[in-house]
Amino acid sequence: MSRLNRRSFLRSTAVAGSALLAIEGFQARSMLDRFGIGRTIARAANGSYGPLVPKPSNNTGETLLALPEGFQYNVFGRVGTPMADGRLTPGLHDGMAAFSVNGMIHLVRNHEQTGGSPISQAIGNRPYDLRATGGTTTLVVDPVTRSLVYDFVSLSGTVRNCAGGPTPWGTWISCEETIVGPSQSNAFTQKHGYAFEVSAASYTEVVPVPLKAMGRFSHEALAVDPATGIVYETEDANPAGFYRFIPNRPGGPGRPAELAAGGMLQMLAIRNNPRYDTRTGQTMGRQLQTVWVDISDPDPNLEAGATSVFNQGLARGGCIFARLEGCWYGDGSIFFVSTSGGNIGKGQIWQYTPAGDDQGVLVLLYESTDAAVLESPDNICVSPRGGIVLCEDGNGTDYVRGLTRQGEVFDFAYRINSTVEAAGATFSPDGKTLFFNYQSTGETFAVWPRDGYSWEDGAL
Repeated sequence: MSRLNRRSFLRSTAVAGSALLAIEGFQARSMLDRFGIGRTIARAANGSYGPLVPKPSNNTGETLLALPEGFQYNVFGRVGTPMADGRLTPGLHDGMAAFSVNGMIHLVRNHEQTGGSPISQAIGNRPYDLRATGGTTTLVVDPVTRSLVYDFVSLSGTVRNCAGGPTPWGTWISCEETIVGPSQSNAFTQKHGYAFEVSAASYTEVVPVPLKAMGRFSHEALAVDPATGIVYETEDANPAGFYRFIPNRPGGPGRPAELAAGGMLQMLAIRNNPRYDTRTGQTMGRQLQTVWVDISDPDPNLEAGATSVFNQGLARGGCIFARLEGCWYGDGSIFFVSTSGGNIGKGQIWQYTPAGDDQGVLVLLYESTDAAVLESPDNICVSPRGGIVLCEDGNGTDYVRGLTRQGEVFDFAYRINSTVEAAGATFSPDGKTLFFNYQSTGETFAVWPRDGYSWEDGAL
């Protein structure tokens, strides 16, 4: 076990104590009331905004989404359409986050493309790997009209950019959901399985720098705790681990972290219960006391037979999850998803609350017991008002759903005549607009209330 006494990451005693008290309060309050990330009471009994009805988009007139009556939407950033930089919009839209830049909304959006053939071409002109076709695009959106005004490739030459996460210093960290490397069976020129940082304020393609100290594994998403600078990371594999990265240079007020300067990678473990398996047999609301174990080789040479990051952590007692995907920070806690966890394998929502340097509390907030209610949640985000948005990646119609503080799931949107994955949910910095993607049809949507309606009418 490693302590952080060499760094200034420790929360104050008061902050740590308040976090523990918040967790202890779970026993007396309804489950999602324990979040502590909002206190608006949903007007509808289950937090919903009412039945979903097919609606035409404001800007194209196409009927693409079903939404509650009180909401409207625009569609843009579609696969194959020309971008402002002269390139065509790549496909497989996935994780995304919204930033405020010079009065505009900048959406940094992942593309879960792979490549790897001798004729594969990176989507930009500064690729990490010429034969890798993943990366990110940045979309500049007018916050009033919710219309697209500029878009361009912002990261290229990466593989399967599934999710990632925003940082407090205005960047998006895009993650590769793979551990592929050059071999006789592909044309890749670089090892993959890394995270890459993209400035949300940039209007040009960034130079890709793999953040190797953050680990080489099948990354999914991450979230940054602004109080400490610690980065929490999920792994999309089964079995999987939940990790944290402690930067050597974490930054501070007005100063970004220098993630490329290295740091310490660790894996979550349950205190006095090594190799605890969370995949089945769990109880919602139960408090699991946690510690962290060190990963000695965060960038293993897997091609030469080195031990994987997960197996290094497991050997030291790390905790086991099933396919960890979405991850988001909210008021002192990290919320993350096990997309195939639970007794029926349809998904779990977890909350981790740090309490001191090496300690914390892990709580199962929700587990699906019915695929018709929630199936295979993937990307998530926390609403400015306290609810959680869940993007499904299951069988049949994939919904964008809400999770209330009372532990109830409700439908918010679905793509009409389609069974493609929902992804990339994120609210605008002012909380007025919800953006999300549908992956295989390759669209980005902006959704907001009609006149006379409000986000306060429900739980999001």
